Amino acid sequence: MDGVLEPHNGWTFLTNHARVLAVIADNRNARIRDIAARCRLTERAVQKIIADLERGGYLSHTREGRSNLYRIDPSKLLRHPAEAGVTVASLLSLLVRDEADRHRPVQPSGPEV
Repeated sequence: MDGVLEPHNGWTFLTNHARVLAVIADNRNARIRDIAARCRLTERAVQKIIADLERGGYLSHTREGRSNLYRIDPSKLLRHPAEAGVTVASLLSLLVRDEADRHRPVQPSGPEV
């Protein structure tokens, strides 16, 4: 991880589960420590979230030496009735940036609503 991230206070649009899933989608070999830092969570909280995601069938992992390789099931449907029919792949397409966009500054897309 590069540097220490600023703490965040207040409400957000995403759950911690969605954040963890997005970080893993971005780096399938991410360490718990790095996921926790990027999501601004404790390592223990990330471990619990990963266990939840695995129990729900959204995520699995295999050991590769001393690290984990995570696999996300993109066809799995989101759990809340308000997102009926929405897949994990659809969610991640909104959250994970393409490699080409990683180093490009974000440009406003139009007038604010």
